Amino acid sequence: MEYKDYYEILGVARDAGKDEIKRAYRKLAHRYHPDVSKEPDAEKRFKEVKEAYEVLSDPEKRQAYDQLGSDWQAGQSFEPPPGWEGSFDFGGGGFTGFGPEEFSDFFESLFGGGGFRQQGPFGAAGGTRTGTWGGPGGFTGRGEDQHGQLEISLEEAYQGGERRLQLAVPELDPQGGVTQRPRTLNVRIPAGIRDGQQIRLAGQGSAGPGGGPRGDLYLAVHIKPHPFFRPEGPDIYLHLPVAPWEAALGSSVRVPTLGGPVNLTIPAGAQSGQKMRLKGRGLPGSHPGDQYVILQIKVPKPETEEQKDLYRQLAQTMAFDPRANLGT
Repeated sequence: MEYKDYYEILGVARDAGKDEIKRAYRKLAHRYHPDVSKEPDAEKRFKEVKEAYEVLSDPEKRQAYDQLGSDWQAGQSFEPPPGWEGSFDFGGGGFTGFGPEEFSDFFESLFGGGGFRQQGPFGAAGGTRTGTWGGPGGFTGRGEDQHGQLEISLEEAYQGGERRLQLAVPELDPQGGVTQRPRTLNVRIPAGIRDGQQIRLAGQGSAGPGGGPRGDLYLAVHIKPHPFFRPEGPDIYLHLPVAPWEAALGSSVRVPTLGGPVNLTIPAGAQSGQKMRLKGRGLPGSHPGDQYVILQIKVPKPETEEQKDLYRQLAQTMAFDPRANLGT
């Protein structure tokens, strides 16, 4: 008979507290439950996890198990110490998790056929519950959370709004199989949401096994590329083309923002690449973002001899060498 390290099965330390053990069990039970898991050894792993939790969640059984010491290794040959059977009283009203035949020989050798109470982490307020795992309706628990993506425009991120979505949601049928059921949901998009943030729809995930409560649906927001705005967190960036004379002489120009166009004063002598800030013109929120305007000086191409002459006059009049700092 092989020794079973229940702490290793749940992935917790030997001094783990009750809540840590419960969280580990909850996670692994969802992962390996035969009704929903696709892993090839799910049923075997699920039984091991359940058995480990039945022992470590019961103070009396955990204390008895801990008396075996920590020197045993999982898989080692094991026999109970002499007189073990008479040292502890685990009597009760029968097994509440599996039938006795579902437990390992190792478990039976330690705790025999006596019943015990199951502390169910899926029950209300973590309370005690009874029931069996033998039939499709025997396991009651919270449904799994579902995750998806929601692609929106930058204008929707700024203004907020609603979106109607058609989703295929996995659910358990009466036989315990997984089916896809179409659902229509109205999603409220909060104003100021940023790329990568999630929208939580409470109770819109998978149905819980055995009639348990639904999980939640989480939608990761992806903002589609915009023709000229670029979001970075709450801030918005815009490359603004300006004429040479607007940059040289200074001017007031109309600049688009998500909230509508505004006037921007360009100082005389502005340079290409210079960054200017429009405070509070980014995405809204408790701390609104700003809009940053990056100036791009655009040089018009001369189309006529008269226009070319203007450039020649400028070259003669302005003693300007843009490469002077390169030492050429």
